[in-house]
Amino acid sequence: MNMDRDNYHVNKPAIDDDLQKEIDDALGGQTVEELMAEEKDTEREEGKKTSDGPVGEGVRKGRVVSIHGDDIFVDVGGRSEALLTTQQFGPDDTLPNVGDMIEVVIAGFDASLGVLRLTREGAVEKASWDSLEKGQIVEGMVTGSNTGGLELTINSIRAFMPISQIDLARIEDTGPFLNTKMTCEVMEVTPSDRNLIVSRRALMKREADVKGDKTLESLHEGQVVEGTVRNIMPYGAFVDIGGVDGLLHVRDMSHSRTEKPEDVVHVGQKLELRVLSYDAESKKIGLGLKQTQSDPWDGVEGKFPVGSSVTGRIVKLMDFGAFLELEPGLEGLIPIGEISFRRIGHPREVLKEGDTIRVKVLRVEPDRQRMSLSVKAAGDDPWQGASARWPVGGEVSGVVTRIMDFGAFVELAEGVEGLVHISQLSDKRVETVKSVVSEGMTVKARVREVDEERRRIGLTMRKEVVASEEAEGTMADLEAINAKHADKKRKKPLKDGIGQGAVQTQFGELRLG
Repeated sequence: MNMDRDNYHVNKPAIDDDLQKEIDDALGGQTVEELMAEEKDTEREEGKKTSDGPVGEGVRKGRVVSIHGDDIFVDVGGRSEALLTTQQFGPDDTLPNVGDMIEVVIAGFDASLGVLRLTREGAVEKASWDSLEKGQIVEGMVTGSNTGGLELTINSIRAFMPISQIDLARIEDTGPFLNTKMTCEVMEVTPSDRNLIVSRRALMKREADVKGDKTLESLHEGQVVEGTVRNIMPYGAFVDIGGVDGLLHVRDMSHSRTEKPEDVVHVGQKLELRVLSYDAESKKIGLGLKQTQSDPWDGVEGKFPVGSSVTGRIVKLMDFGAFLELEPGLEGLIPIGEISFRRIGHPREVLKEGDTIRVKVLRVEPDRQRMSLSVKAAGDDPWQGASARWPVGGEVSGVVTRIMDFGAFVELAEGVEGLVHISQLSDKRVETVKSVVSEGMTVKARVREVDEERRRIGLTMRKEVVASEEAEGTMADLEAINAKHADKKRKKPLKDGIGQGAVQTQFGELRLG
């Protein structure tokens, strides 16, 4: 019997209720012997029986035909060879030689190797049962798997390990553990019922606790540690950094915009992390991955100077604009007013996430990690040459895009609107703009004035020639409206610093309060 009691406490705790329930569920009300016997019956029904006698019917004699390393092949009279390992012999036992007759018991059939598994029983087994006790550290060989766990042979005694007790993490596939040695702890032992329940997890947990205590003693904020991703949640990942778990939040995984933790990390992945926070009382640890990487905003003014044209990918559309990724972790904002020369209500009218577009850099603020970009500035300005394209006195046709109390805006070309003041809608007196035109209506008008610098075009739908003083007043009405509202309180700025208390028109900014 291989035992290690150096780290074992004499006052052994009783099995907790959760573990007892797991064991009971795995056994299904059976003893270990009954469970394993049931598995052997299933094997026989599936045609896996290869010996002349029933599997596990008792002690029989066999002849050693060959020995290879720790494997002893025995002829027990069946069609298949039978395998007995040297682990079945204690330190004081003499190993058999080729040709020796030995007493063995058929324990089962190993389908992967195509051989019968043998164990030794008798005096060795009796001595093992007598020496076993709860809390004892033992070593065994995994000989097979069954419903809910693993079968082990510990000094010729059959033992059972519930699947929940194999590892600290949940194990779905027990295949990799077959034919391997395992050090484990005895959780239950009942010689009269031939029940032996063992746990590898109990040892691993105790070792992790000791390791975790040492880790916590030396832990401090700013420290760089190595860890292994243990579990992934929607909000982040739990990482084992040496017997204790820390939380790597999704926002601290990458400088790039990250929606799902699975896009950056996976279970079992080893990472180098920085300790962002540590509460000694609650033992909560906050970890960061991107904090161990270079900051993409370092030297951004040199890489993307103001006035330069750059290409990027749209990663997020908001009411106030679109975020463009120039390189991983480096995003700039295209305000809605810089997306198109024509008036739009939302960026989605022009752009969609994933689009690759070219923009011009308007402003860079490395200390605030902000960059302002423009699609309009990177393209042709439709207002250039407007005086020649729409000369004063010329007739134009366009669609009414907006109706205000003071007049109607008419789109002459994409990004260019002209204003028909309420006084210019008809030769007759007009009470309301909507009584003459409606949004979406196509109207004909004449150009009254063009101001390319201020991006304004005045239109008239009147047939009569208007007096010069009246003509001067119509375009000035918008100035009066702006002046009237100039002292009113603006709305709260958006996060990017762009005010939302004004409407940007082709005739300037109309303050709404």
